[in-house]
Amino acid sequence: MSRLGIFGGSFDPVHTGHLILAEACREALSLDEVWFVPAARPPHKSGRPLASMKDRLDLLTLATAGRGDFLVRDLESDRDGPSYTVDTLRLVRDERPDDDLVFLMGADSLADLPGWRDPEGIAALATIAAANRGFGEAAVPQSLPASVRDRVVVVAMPACGISASDVRGRTAEGRSVRYLVPRAVEVAIASRGLYRGP
Repeated sequence: MSRLGIFGGSFDPVHTGHLILAEACREALSLDEVWFVPAARPPHKSGRPLASMKDRLDLLTLATAGRGDFLVRDLESDRDGPSYTVDTLRLVRDERPDDDLVFLMGADSLADLPGWRDPEGIAALATIAAANRGFGEAAVPQSLPASVRDRVVVVAMPACGISASDVRGRTAEGRSVRYLVPRAVEVAIASRGLYRGP
């Protein structure tokens, strides 16, 4: 049996903060692998156009190159409708029935968890690892059922204020994103003309 971390999100684009979060959780929770699973259609970002799934997968592959324990998995391209975490975890459970699943998220997203599709189903499938990005204490919402709260583990990580929206904004303005994303990702964003804006 392996301990498998599942890290979902739009990754539009992947940035250094994502990698720091994944590494902090891998180390703290003794994860054998971390799967980066980009969402095809994130339900909470339906009003904003995303880079193509291919571009986001390619950037993730560049960002995780050389890490045998960081794997990029396309589990959502062929699914209809919004990409719900509980559905993705069910797919992983079907594929890896004997593994101990850990769902990785930023602790700042815990406040939104009560509004997600089937939080109890998520907690039944996986431990929820909430990485505290170093800005204050991570609070587990009391509005969550006890069965969900009991499955949340807070992981400390270095303070990191990098966001994908900042990377996109800087790129659109022609500003540097050096060190905010891995160098290979920076080069690919520039060569593909991603996030340049209208």
